[in-house]
Order: sequence, then C-alpha cells, then structure tokens
Amino acid sequence: MSAQHVIATYVIETSLPLQHAAEVLAGEQSTGTFVRVQRESDDVRARFAAQVESLQEVPLTGASRLPGAVGDPAERRRAVLRLRFPLDNFGPSLPNLMAAVAGNLFEIKELSAVRLIDLDLPSAFAERYPGPRFGVAGTRRLMGASDGAMIGTIIKPSIGLAPSELAEVVGELAEAGIDFIKDDELQGNGPSSPLSARVEAVMPVLRRYADRTGRMPMYAFNITDDIDRLEANHDLVVAAGGTCVMACVNLVGLAGLEFLSKHTAVPIHGHRTMFGAIGRSEQVGIGFRAWQKLARLSGADHLHTNGISNKFYETDDEVLDSIAAVREPLLGINPTVPVLSSGQWGGLAHATYRAVGTTDLLVLAGGGIHGHPDGAAAGVSSMREAWASAARGESVHEAVERSDALRRATEVFGPVRA
Repeated sequence: MSAQHVIATYVIETSLPLQHAAEVLAGEQSTGTFVRVQRESDDVRARFAAQVESLQEVPLTGASRLPGAVGDPAERRRAVLRLRFPLDNFGPSLPNLMAAVAGNLFEIKELSAVRLIDLDLPSAFAERYPGPRFGVAGTRRLMGASDGAMIGTIIKPSIGLAPSELAEVVGELAEAGIDFIKDDELQGNGPSSPLSARVEAVMPVLRRYADRTGRMPMYAFNITDDIDRLEANHDLVVAAGGTCVMACVNLVGLAGLEFLSKHTAVPIHGHRTMFGAIGRSEQVGIGFRAWQKLARLSGADHLHTNGISNKFYETDDEVLDSIAAVREPLLGINPTVPVLSSGQWGGLAHATYRAVGTTDLLVLAGGGIHGHPDGAAAGVSSMREAWASAARGESVHEAVERSDALRRATEVFGPVRA
C-alpha cells in the first residue's frame, strides 16, 4: 500500500451490478455526487477520487436488506470491496478519516448492505496519534503484576453502593489479591455516588494496602463525561494517588479519547459500551477490527474485546478474532491490553489460553468473582489458579482437582470448558 493512501475494506450487498455499486460508493465518499459536475475534472478525479482496489464476490448470507435499498431483492449479490482513499482528502485526522470511510455511505440506496470491516492506515496517523502511553508493560508495572494473566473484576452491584460500601468491597478484593478493579460503565458521576466521593472512599483503602504489602491494585475510576470535564476528572483521580482512569470510547468519542490521552498521567481503560449499536448487524455498521484500530491510535491502553462463552451476541470465533486484532502490531505504537469480560469465570481459562496463547490479557469477572459460593476472595483464587494452571500446560481437569476454589466455582457456574 502506498504511504499516501488509506485502504478501507467493506462487505457490500446490492441488487445492481457490483462494479457499479462499488463506484457509486467510491464517488459518494470522495469527489462525486449523483451527477458529474462542471469542476469535477479528470485531474481532480485522478488526484482525489477514491478508487476500487479490489472487488471479490462472496456468497449471500440470507440476511435482510437495508430499508430503502433499490433494485430487485432477488438479484442481490454480495462482495468484499477494498477502496483506496488518497490521504490528501482528509490528512492524518481520525474524525475526518471517519467522514470519508464511514460517513454517508451507510445511507446510499444503491447498497442493500454495507459494513466497514477493516482499515489499512499509513504511518502518518501514528505520527499524529502516538497511541497508548502505557500499554501492556506500563499496566503491569503499575499494578505490580509482572507475569501471568491480569485478574480483575467489576464492582457489583453496578450502581447502588454508597461510597463507604464501595470501600469495603475494594478492601476485600485487595486482600484477596486482585490485580484490577473497575467501576461499571453505568457508574459515572451521578448524585448518589459522585466520582469525588468514590475516589475519597477508595484510595485510602488502596494506599493502606500498598503501604503494608508493597503492591497496589489498579482501580479504574470511570471519568466518562463531557470533554471539558475529562481533564478535571482525571486530575482528581491522579491527585489522590489513583493509577488508572476509565473512559467509554464511544461516549466521549475518538476526539475526546485522544484529548484525554494527551493529558493522562495514568493508563486509560477503554470501555467499548455502545459498540453493539455499530457492530452487531452484519448488514450495516463497523466491524471490531476496524474500530479497535481507531481506539488504539486514540490512546486506549486497555480495550474491551469480550470473552468466550459470553452473555452477549458474539460467537467464540468472533471474540477470538477481536483479541487477536488488538494484539496485532499497529504502526509501531505501544501494545494495547485486550480486556476479556462478560460472563467470565475460572472454568474458561484453559480454553481461552489454548486459543490465544498468551497471558498478556486483563481478564475481568464480575459475577464470576462476586458470585463465587465462598465469596469474592475465593472467586479471585479460582481465577488466579485456573489461569496459572493453563499457562503451565495442565489440563482443566487437573486444575479442578488441584484447586478447591475452582471446584467450588463449578457448582455455581457449571462445567469447565475443556
């Protein structure tokens, strides 16, 4: 790929000839409109028009077409389309890139489906967007976890705890040896438990534990807010000795995340809440492989990928591809930590490790820790012991025999994944 181009990969469907539909999309997202205009010269088109790089027909899936699509539904065809966009059209600017590769194209009536599934970006984007400031290595250093899977949890109940009750839960989790704790995405800066009160309650507990043990679990305070509040929310956490902040990527936007990244003194835990709104449909939206590159460039040190056997819509194959995508090198920037969550517990460790082959993961279990029959401390132990066993190459059944905490977990969460 030329260093002066972006390649955007789509899956499209149309009842029109595939090449025609591809050219409509290319024109709409670069120099064209519904008719060629006077100043759309050959020179302008040669320099600025998006070009069809490749077009490969693939089988239909049987999914419904988008509303308003034209043509005979019986003549629908499906293809993988790669479009080449000149960098001169938008420069190394993520918001303006998105206007080109993911703007009005979802509304084009010639397309009965269109989904952005990947982006190949030139090095100019890494020069403007340096990506995570901490990544895997910085996260491990700050939480004192030099090896093994990083074991974490989400505060449950998600909302409703008074700050004093939150502090008690955090103290129990710290004593259990947890690496990481986070606010739920639903817990922001509401009047019942404002950010300032949570910081004031939690940080003394963590500092006392650190003074006694030499290690402080990382707590990701949810500082998601309007852009003009992000800096102050971050500073509140850091002034109290906090070592992580959480931002909901789709809610603050790429520009908000990048704004925070320029200022941050601690890792940014990137939550993907609302991703399903753009990623769930196979007919329209943006696939995770494309989206995660934008979030990583914007500064996410950690990024949610979902986990296997999850409670949401993604298949195991889709989840594993998301984890692999986040782990792939991207323009030389620091590696982002994949965050596994949604229905995770110790009985999934061996199957996950066998599939991904690494422990450079942050594995979050909410119910899988808080719902353990012997309490949260046993939940942490079941996770830690299961992942350590998997990394040693033992079978999951050996792990159950060795670990009372994991065996007890199976009584609540069901059979382990072999």
